[in-house]
Amino acid sequence: MAVPPLKNNCFAMPAGVEWTPVDDALDHIKSGLHPVVEPEMVSVKDALGRVVADTVLAKRNNPPMANSAVDGYGFAYDCLPDNDVIELPLQSGVAAAGIPYSGIVKAGQAIRILTGAIVPAGVDTIVLEEDIVFNDAETGIVFRSGLKRGANMRRAAEDFATGDAVFDAGHVLRPQDLALLAAAGVSELSVYKPLRVAVISTGTELVEVGKVARPDQIFDANKPMLLSLIKRWGFVPVDGGHFEDDPDVIREGFNQAAQNADAILISGGASAGDEDYVSKLLGNEGVLHTWRVAVKPGRPIAMALWNGVPAFGFPGNPVAAFVCALIFGLPTLKVLSGQSKTTIQSFQVPAAFEKSKKAGRREYLRARMNDDGHVEVFKSEGSGRISGLSWSNGLVELPDEALKVSKGDLVTYIPYTSFGI
Repeated sequence: MAVPPLKNNCFAMPAGVEWTPVDDALDHIKSGLHPVVEPEMVSVKDALGRVVADTVLAKRNNPPMANSAVDGYGFAYDCLPDNDVIELPLQSGVAAAGIPYSGIVKAGQAIRILTGAIVPAGVDTIVLEEDIVFNDAETGIVFRSGLKRGANMRRAAEDFATGDAVFDAGHVLRPQDLALLAAAGVSELSVYKPLRVAVISTGTELVEVGKVARPDQIFDANKPMLLSLIKRWGFVPVDGGHFEDDPDVIREGFNQAAQNADAILISGGASAGDEDYVSKLLGNEGVLHTWRVAVKPGRPIAMALWNGVPAFGFPGNPVAAFVCALIFGLPTLKVLSGQSKTTIQSFQVPAAFEKSKKAGRREYLRARMNDDGHVEVFKSEGSGRISGLSWSNGLVELPDEALKVSKGDLVTYIPYTSFGI
C-alpha cells in the first residue's frame, strides 16, 4: 500500500482567519492530514507499540470449544431431578485441559472435569467441586439444587469468533493486545513503519549542553526535551542539529532533515522578527501557513511542507515549546503515524488557586495535584521559568472565554500521563 504525499494546502485555514482557536486548529489537523508512513508485516512478538495498518481478523474462535471454567463435575442439566438435594452417579474418566474425554457422558451421570478442559459430549452444566460431597459409597456426588443450565462453562467463541475484527487500523498495540492477537491465532500483522521525527533548534544565542556558554548564550533546552518526548511517544527521534540564525545554514539543515525523517519539529524562529529565518524560509521556499493560534503560552506556530515533508515551527521558549508539543505536536504526529485516537483525556478537579483571565486565548497552566486532591498551579506563569515544567505533573486548561477561578471551583486538569509522558 503506497502512502500518498500530503497536499500542498493541507495546513491552510479558511481565508480571513487571523486568530485560530485551539479547537479549530486541532480539528483541522485531524481532518487535513493522513499517515505518511508505509505499512510492513511484523510478527506479533515484535509488534509492541506499533500502529495497526489494516483491520486484523481472528483466525480462530476464543475459546475454540466450550470448556470448563472450574474444577468440578459435569452433567446434562435436563437429567436433574426436581429435588432440593440431588445425587448423581459418577461415570469413570476425567476431562482435563489438553486431555479431552473422548467418550459420551450418559444422561443422569456426572464426570470429573478440570478447569480449561473441553466439555465432553453429553455435558452442558458443571457444579463446583467445593459445592459437592460424595455419597457414602463414594460412587456418586451430592449437591443442592439451584444451578442454572450452562453454569460454570465457557461457551465456544463467547469472546470472539473466527473472522471477527479484533483490531481496526490506527490502534496502538499494548502488551495486553499482543495476548489477544495470540489467542486469535494471529502470528503476524500489517503495521505502519515507525514515524521518524527530526528535531532542529535554531538561534545564535543557543549552545549545546556540554559546551562552554558565553554570558550572552543559553543552553539549548528544547532539543533534548523534544527528542525525549518523541521517543516516549513511540516515534523515532532524529537529531536534526542546531543552527545559528543564518538562512543558508538553516536551509541546509532543513534539507538534511527532510531526507532523514518523515516530519520535522523546529524550535525558534517561527515568528516574524528580523532573524526569524524559519518562517521566512518556509514561506519563501516551502509551503507555509503561519497560524496565530489563540493559546498561551505559544501563539506563533508555523506549519509547512519542506520538500514534501511536514514541518512544524514552535516557539523557542522552552515552556511554550513544551506546551505546543503536547497540545499540537502530539495529535499531529499521531495522525501522521497512522494512529486513529488523538483525543487527550482530562479530568474535572477542584482548584487550589485563584485566577482571573480575559477572553480570547486558551490558557495552559503548569499544575500538579496536592495531597487534598485539589490542583495547584506554579507560582509564576512566566514562560521563562523552566523549573515549572519539572515541578508540574500536568496542565490546567482554562477555556477561551473570560473566567474567574475561585478556590474549590472545578477546573480542567490534564495529567502528563494523558500525553503519554
